Amino acid sequence: TTAFLNSKAMLSESLCFSLHVSASVSVSLSLSLSLSVSLSLSVSLGDFNHFPGDPEFGDIIQRAEQAIEGGVFPERISQGSSGSYFVKDSKGKILGVFKPKSEEPYGHLNPKWTKYFHKLCCPCCFGRGCLIPNQGYLSEVAASLVDTRLGLGVVPKTKAVYLVSETFHYNTIDRAKSRGKKYALEMVPKVGRHFHRVGLPPKLGSFQLFVEGYHEADYWLRRFEAEPLPENIRKQLQSQFERLVILDYVIRNTDRGNDNWLIKYEKPGEGEGEKAIQIAAIDNGLAFPFKHPDEWRAYPFHWACLPQAKVPFSQETRELVLSRLSDMNFVQDLCEDLYELFMADKGFDKTMFERQMSVMRGQVSSLPQALKDNKTPIQLVQMPRVVVERRRTGGQGRVVTLGTAFTQTFHCKRPFFSSW
Repeated sequence: TTAFLNSKAMLSESLCFSLHVSASVSVSLSLSLSLSVSLSLSVSLGDFNHFPGDPEFGDIIQRAEQAIEGGVFPERISQGSSGSYFVKDSKGKILGVFKPKSEEPYGHLNPKWTKYFHKLCCPCCFGRGCLIPNQGYLSEVAASLVDTRLGLGVVPKTKAVYLVSETFHYNTIDRAKSRGKKYALEMVPKVGRHFHRVGLPPKLGSFQLFVEGYHEADYWLRRFEAEPLPENIRKQLQSQFERLVILDYVIRNTDRGNDNWLIKYEKPGEGEGEKAIQIAAIDNGLAFPFKHPDEWRAYPFHWACLPQAKVPFSQETRELVLSRLSDMNFVQDLCEDLYELFMADKGFDKTMFERQMSVMRGQVSSLPQALKDNKTPIQLVQMPRVVVERRRTGGQGRVVTLGTAFTQTFHCKRPFFSSW
């Protein structure tokens, strides 16, 4: 009897030990799987998102990635004609707005069905024939670059980044592949560890820092009509407005309404900053055309109808940008910076890029004269449209090189519907 009881006790201890080991292995496998997926996501994004010259921006992107890994996913914005998302940190605070290239108005993964319907049924009536398709994210980043180079300070910092989230719009195949890889990693870890990436593929797009305390311009402009601003604040608004005009004119923004530039106003004594009023130019994805609009629509600057557009440019604005815009070396350096940005896109076409720069150089060439002649913003947009092209020099065979000389021509063709 004693031997039987000892044997039973040993068997019970052995069984408990076996179950403990099994549970430990199971927990270890689960942790290994979770760690593998997390490391795979971190490594895959870490291969792309490098910002050595801007560690502050890099830290924001890292916080966004950590929040997504922790289950705080980007939230799709209901407004607009493309897929854009509020990206948050682990506490739910909005860090920025992410606009994936694949979800642009005419991108193949745009979640807004209306643009797909337009493209399918009436391709000739929608879209902008003067813009290169699916370059909106580059236009957003390039507008931020131009804003920085000119010292305007009206565009929230914007850069190209890669992000992954379940809330982004993926096709059925990508989601099926992601589920299959996760299942393989769970069932056969030795095989799953050889996958280059576990999960959904990263999306390339523009990431613009979120600005707090701003409202649509239309909201404040109506308030200012009913409650006129003090003279010193009115001058601040006019100065900020002129910077918006300079930006839009240089990049030839084809989509500037009063709903896609913002105003932040703090009455004297309420705010902590030096400026009581500030402007933020957002939604710059429909700029940098390769020709002036000359088909159906003119895509005018809607700010040209505002009272602020009838006031001549201030001395402050002239001192800020006139010396830079008059320097062709500065303009050429700006074009080269934009070249480095645009060439990173897989669909980059050097010929089309040069046409984009020809339009931008034409816009830049008109600005100094308007500033010197004390013109108003509305008079600026009524000036003749100019294109400044780089002259082609000799080459061997099919190779054609561009020289350092430029040719200026006037673009006379007008769109069918034009108010200018």
